[in-house]
Amino acid sequence: VSKTNKKLINYKNKKLHEFRKSLDMQILPDGPKSDVDFSEILNAIQEMAKDVNILFDELEAVSSPCKDDDSLLHPGNLTSTSDDASRLEAGGETVPERNKSNGLYFRDGKCRIDYILVYRKSNPQTEKREVFERNIRAEGLQMEKESSLINSDIIFVKLHAPWEVLGRYAEQMNVRMPFRRKIYYLPRRYKFMSRIDKQISRFRRWLPKKPMRLDKETLPDLEENDCYTAPFSQQRIHHFIIHNKETFFNNATRSRIVHHILQRIKYEEGKNKIGLNRLLTNGSYEAAFPLHEGSYRSKNSIRTHGAENHRHLLYECWASWGVWYKYQPLDLVRRYFGEKIGLYFAWLGWYTGMLFPAAFIGLFVFLYGVTTLDHCQVSKEVCQATDIIMCPVCDKYCPFMRLSDSCVYAKVTHLFDNGATVFFAVFMAVWATVFLEFWKRRRAVIAYDWDLIDWEEEEEEIRPQFEAKYSKKERMNPISGKPEPYQAFTDKCSRLIVSASGIFFMICVVIAAVFGIVIYRVVTVSTFAAFKWALIRNNSQVATTGTAVCINFCIIMLLNVLYEKVALLLTNLEQPRTESEWENSFTLKMFLFQFVNLNSSTFYIAFFLGRFTGHPGAYLRLINRWRLEECHPSGCLIDLCMQMGIIMVLKQTWNNFMELGYPLIQNWWTRRKVRQEHGPERKISFPQWEKDYNLQPMNAYGLFDEYLEMILQFGFTTIFVAAFPLAPLLALLNNIIEIRLDAYKFVTQWRRPLASRAKDIGIWYGILEGIGILSVITNAFVIAITSDFIPRLVYAYKYGPCAGQGEAGQKCMVGYVNASLSVFRISDFENRSEPESDGSEFSGTPLKYCRYRDYRDPPHSLVPYGYTLQFWHVLAARLAFIIVFEHLVFCIKHLISYLIPDLPKDLRDRMRREKYLIQEMMYEAELERLQKERKERKKNGKAHHNEWP
Repeated sequence: VSKTNKKLINYKNKKLHEFRKSLDMQILPDGPKSDVDFSEILNAIQEMAKDVNILFDELEAVSSPCKDDDSLLHPGNLTSTSDDASRLEAGGETVPERNKSNGLYFRDGKCRIDYILVYRKSNPQTEKREVFERNIRAEGLQMEKESSLINSDIIFVKLHAPWEVLGRYAEQMNVRMPFRRKIYYLPRRYKFMSRIDKQISRFRRWLPKKPMRLDKETLPDLEENDCYTAPFSQQRIHHFIIHNKETFFNNATRSRIVHHILQRIKYEEGKNKIGLNRLLTNGSYEAAFPLHEGSYRSKNSIRTHGAENHRHLLYECWASWGVWYKYQPLDLVRRYFGEKIGLYFAWLGWYTGMLFPAAFIGLFVFLYGVTTLDHCQVSKEVCQATDIIMCPVCDKYCPFMRLSDSCVYAKVTHLFDNGATVFFAVFMAVWATVFLEFWKRRRAVIAYDWDLIDWEEEEEEIRPQFEAKYSKKERMNPISGKPEPYQAFTDKCSRLIVSASGIFFMICVVIAAVFGIVIYRVVTVSTFAAFKWALIRNNSQVATTGTAVCINFCIIMLLNVLYEKVALLLTNLEQPRTESEWENSFTLKMFLFQFVNLNSSTFYIAFFLGRFTGHPGAYLRLINRWRLEECHPSGCLIDLCMQMGIIMVLKQTWNNFMELGYPLIQNWWTRRKVRQEHGPERKISFPQWEKDYNLQPMNAYGLFDEYLEMILQFGFTTIFVAAFPLAPLLALLNNIIEIRLDAYKFVTQWRRPLASRAKDIGIWYGILEGIGILSVITNAFVIAITSDFIPRLVYAYKYGPCAGQGEAGQKCMVGYVNASLSVFRISDFENRSEPESDGSEFSGTPLKYCRYRDYRDPPHSLVPYGYTLQFWHVLAARLAFIIVFEHLVFCIKHLISYLIPDLPKDLRDRMRREKYLIQEMMYEAELERLQKERKERKKNGKAHHNEWP
C-alpha cells in the first residue's frame, strides 16, 4: 500500500508540473505585444482542470478500498484527529480532509453519514446482523464500520444513502421538495388605506425595533419556506430547484429516508422478520440514531464569524439563556428536529404567549385585593372582633380562641376572594376557549408553511407483539388487501374490561391515599394543638395543612412511578394493533392516573373540607372515632390556596430538575469515567458518532412527558383558578424557563431524535378541550361553595343594612360576620369533645357560649341548632349561581368557537391561489419541455405532423 501511495504522489506531482508548464505556455506566448484571447485560455484551463481532477479521482478510487466492504473494520485511533489537524496545518486544507476531521463523513471525506447503528461484538445475534447488513447493501446504502475509542467491543455502523437511493425512496414516501419560488400576492389596496399605511410606517421609524424578534442576519435562508413544494418525482426532476445534489435533501430528510429503508429490511427468513425496531428490541443492535451536525459551541462569536452548523445556530438563537425573551426559530427547529418536535415547541410557545393576558388579569385581581384590603368591611370586623370567642376546632386539646386571632388569615383570604374573582373565573373560562380556537388557526398556518395540509400518515405497521399473539388467525386488510393478524371481538372486549377494572382499582388507590391524608389531618391538628412550641400551637391548622400538602406531594411522586408501570402493563394487556393506538391508549391512562393523583386532594379541600362536620355537640366522625376537620374561622379558601401554591411550585421545580438535572448528571458521570480511563487530553479527539452515543437517548415515549407536564399545568391554571388567581402567573414564569430548558436538553444533552412528521398535537387536543369544560364546572362550584361570595351577596341584598335597596357596597356588609356565626352552649358539648380549658382566661369566668361558622338557630330556640331561613336562602342562591354561571359561560364558549373560523381568511385565499399557480406552473413547465423536445426532433430531422402542441 505504501509503494502504491508513493507512486500515486509522484504521478500527481508530475501531472501538476506538466499542467503548470502548459498554462505558462498558453498565458505567456512569444512576443511581448501579442494579442491574447483570454476567453479561449480560460476555457482551456477549465477543460484541463477537469481532466486532471477526473484522472486523480480515478487513481484514488483504484488505490482505496471499497467503502461497502465491512470486513475492513477500522479500529478507533485516539491520535487520528490530532494527526489530521497537524497535517492540515502543514498544508492547505481541502474539503474532504476537513470533512474527515469533523466526524460527519466517511473516511473518504465525501460521503455524509446519514445514520448510525451501534452493536457489541460480544452480542450473540451475529447472524441476524450479517443478514440485515447484507440486505442494507443490497438496497444501495453504503456502509462503514468503526470501533469505539473507549471500548473496542462497541462497533459503530455508519450508513450513507447515495443520490439514486434518496431519489427512489423520496418518490415512494411522497417527500415534498421545493420546485419554484413563491410569488406573493398582494391584494388591491385603496389610496386612503395606503396613505394611512405610509403614515404608520413613518411613525414606526421613531419607535425602537422589536426586541423579541431574532436577528435575520444570523438565521439562514430556509429556501423550502419561500418555495412552492410538490412530491418529489424522478421523471419530473427538471422541475425542482437543485443547486447541489448533496444538499438538496437536508440532513433530517436524509435520516428519515434511511430510517424508512431500515424499517423494511429483512434480517431473517420469515414473514415478520423485518425492520430495525425488532432488532433493537431483541438486542441485536444497542442503539440507532442520526448524528448531530457537529458541536454546539464555537471559539468564535456567531456575530462575527457566523454559525458553524445548524446545531450551533440553534444553541445560540434558541437554547441559550441570553435569548429567553426572543421568539423561537420554529422553522429552524422543524428543519433540524422534524415537524413533530417543531409542533410541540410551536404549541408550547403559543400557550406561553396566551398566558400573558391571563397572568396580567390574575395579577390585577390580586392587586385589586391588596388595594381594597383596608376598605374591606368583613376583614375589618374579623380583626376588631375581640369579644367573639370561637369554639375549639378539635377535641380536648384545641383551646377557645378569639375571632380576631384569625385577622391575618382573613386579610390573606380577601387577596384571593374579592369582588373581581367572579369576573376572573368567567375570563379564564373564555380564555381557555379562545386559546384552543386560536391554536387551531395557528396550527393551520404552521401546517401550510410546513407542507402538512395534504400530508396523510402512511398505513402503519402492525406491532410485533400483536403479530406474535394473533399470528395464527388472519384476515384481509381492506386497505392493502394483504392478510394480517386478526384479534377477535370477544377477546378485545374481555381485555378492555380487565383494563378498565385496573384503571378503576388504581383510582380507588388514589382515593385511599386521599383518605389517609384526611386521617392525618384529623389526628395531627389535635397533636399540633398540644405542641410545646407556642408558634406551632397557635397555628395548628396552618401547620397541619402545610405538612399534609408536603406529604401529599411525596405520595403523588411515589404513586406516579407505580402508575407508569401499571399503565404500561394495562396497555400491553389490551394488545393495541398499531403504535399510534398503543400511544393513544397509554397517553389516556397516564393522563387519567396523573390527573386524579394530582388533583384528588385539591378536590377534597375545595368541596368536602368542613362541609360535612356537623355542629358542636353533634360532630360527624370517621369510624365513630375521629372528628372531621373543620375550616379555619376565616374560611376554607386559604387551605385551597396553600394546596395549589405548594403543589404547583414543588411539581414544576421537580419536573425541571428531572428534565435537565438528571441528564446533566448522567452525561457528566459518563465524561468523568472517560477522563479517568483515557485522560482529559484525549477528549477532543472523539468523533461525532461517539460523542452522540455518550449522550442520553430521547425518552422511550417520545414527547409524552413534555406534553403531560404542560397539560397538567394547564389543568392547574384553569380548573381552580378562581381560588388562586396567581396560577397563570406562576405557569407563565415556569414556561419561560421550560422553553429554554427543553431547547437546551434537545440541543446539548440528548441524542438527535429522528425527524418525524405530524399534522397536530394528537390526542392532547381532545384532553385540553375536556379540561376546558371541566374548568367551567369546577370554578362555578368554587365560587358558589368554597368562597364566601354568595353568602355575602345574599346578606347584602336580603339581610344587611341595604336590604331591599338594590345596593351591595362595603357599607351594606356591616354586621355580616356576626350574622354568619351561630351560637353554641358550652354545656352541650359531648364528653369526648369537651375542651380541657373552660375559657376563663378571656373574661375571668368560665365561658357559657362560643361561636362557630354556620347558619343555625340558637340553643334556646324551639328547634335547637336547626337550620335558619338564611341557610336555605344561601343554598338556593348557590345552586342558582352554579346553573346560571355554567349556562352563561358555555354559551359564550360555543359562541366564540362558532365565530372564530378554523382557517384564517387570508390563509384560505393563499391556499386557493397557490393551488391555481402550481397547476399553471406545472403546465408551463411541461409545455416548455415538450417544445424543447419538438425543436430537438426538428434539428434531427425526426419531426412528426401530429405533434402536440
